[in-house]
Amino acid sequence: MIRIVFENSHFVICDKPHGVLSTPSRFEEDDERQCLGTALQKSLGVQIYPVNRLDFEVSGLIVYAKTAEAHRKGNAWFEHKEVSKTYRALTTGQSYAHIPANVANPRVTLNLELGNTFEWRSRVLRGKRRAYESPQGKDCLTLAKYQGQRGSQQVWDLNPVTGRSHQLRFDLSRHGFPIVGDKLYGSNVELDANQIALRSYRIDFSRANGASALGLPDVIEIEAL
Repeated sequence: MIRIVFENSHFVICDKPHGVLSTPSRFEEDDERQCLGTALQKSLGVQIYPVNRLDFEVSGLIVYAKTAEAHRKGNAWFEHKEVSKTYRALTTGQSYAHIPANVANPRVTLNLELGNTFEWRSRVLRGKRRAYESPQGKDCLTLAKYQGQRGSQQVWDLNPVTGRSHQLRFDLSRHGFPIVGDKLYGSNVELDANQIALRSYRIDFSRANGASALGLPDVIEIEAL
């Protein structure tokens, strides 16, 4: 479960598998799911602090700080959008069949050509299980780049400019492209249990103030989907 990609005295960055929690849930004592943060802390023998999180079903790069000061700085980088994250997603072809007729949605057909980029803006609220669009929601911005076709699936690179819960899953779904395996947002494709085809594979620290002084490289990248 523990796959360390980078480590120094300030940070440890892991490749989180799907089906593993980033941090303990609110119901830690009764939650039998594996937790990367808990296992990593036991393995390292030091207190660690999560800087970012990934959904239980999502795999990829996740950053933990080893000191309170590194945690403070890491949080500031993400809060001030000084860190850029790139996710790879696989979807099926565009369809709005999963969106109920009474749900407002422009249902625009996207012209997909290799390299096409899109700016998706919305206002999103997170309910008990999933996110939805609402005038009372928080501003949400996703940059999406179409990377072509792989068999029957579409390949996307996604940069969440904002960091809302379920942002990428919601944005692809509302544009007619549910992520493969993401039944919560309309996918009719089966994957392994607790897995969706979404992976955080690149983090760019080059604009993060003070990152190099803490020993972080400009970019950390792992294999995408």
